[in-house]
Amino acid sequence: MKYRRLGASDLEVSEISLGSWLTYGVGVEADNARACVDRAFDLGINFFDTANVYGRGAAETVLGETLKDRPRDSYIMATKLWGRMSDEDQGLSRAQVHKQIDASLKRLRTDYVDLYQCHRYDPETPLEETMEALSEVVRAGKARWIGFSEWSPEQIEAAFAIPGVERFVSSQPQYSILWRRPEKAVIPFCAAHGVSQIVWSPLAQGVLSGKYDPDSPPPADSRAASDEMSGAIGGWMRREVLEAVQRMKPIAAEAGCTLAQFALAWVLREPNVVSAIVGASRPSQLDDNVAAVDLAIDPALFARAEAIADAIPRR
Repeated sequence: MKYRRLGASDLEVSEISLGSWLTYGVGVEADNARACVDRAFDLGINFFDTANVYGRGAAETVLGETLKDRPRDSYIMATKLWGRMSDEDQGLSRAQVHKQIDASLKRLRTDYVDLYQCHRYDPETPLEETMEALSEVVRAGKARWIGFSEWSPEQIEAAFAIPGVERFVSSQPQYSILWRRPEKAVIPFCAAHGVSQIVWSPLAQGVLSGKYDPDSPPPADSRAASDEMSGAIGGWMRREVLEAVQRMKPIAAEAGCTLAQFALAWVLREPNVVSAIVGASRPSQLDDNVAAVDLAIDPALFARAEAIADAIPRR
């Protein structure tokens, strides 16, 4: 495993991190979740990402149970708030920030999280209120650093303009060879302000593994075939996307790796990306993913794959 410094923080995070969206506590049984977490440690993964809203607390609970006997300094834990936890509980108000961090810490069985992230922007709460509340959480020792997910450049810049508050060190955008939107403005702004990218869906919900044949039903053990996990992948299961991905497979083979490894290496080629979050329902998936950190791929091969992705008709 290789590690990169997270923004202006003191955190050294593994280039591959283990996420829990749609998986732990939701679509993956507890024994498999524990096996994946154990394998992550074996492979040198030290960074785990979750959110209060994943399974309405179920993912945090599974991680808390799985990690409770490990030394707290042996892993870096990131969670998030903003999503709807009940009819009364959603958003980034001061009251919610304090309520949700305490609930997350209880489920995670820890006194602090290393990174506390705003899952989305909350237009219903003044930004100053949110930033002040997050700063109170950090200064109380309940979180070490703060970050955000899917904020616009204008929203990020406004947060940095508020005096006397803690500064964001991380951004969590969707980013893959099929989804390059952060490159235009978010990555350049963050790179100039000590903020690193922790990217979600670097494999486009598994489509960039190449396992989905446009002329065949999805494999029975795949995310696309799962009632619990298939919702988010729908946008990537279009024929034109699947056909394009199949055309990338020979390029990955030419690079001497699997398509999933190629796609992860493509994400990690960006200096502002410190970690790619992967999901895993089986430990063997992590073995394949982690091998991406050691690849040295000819940029010309990346360019060929980018051209294929760029030619996909947009909706």
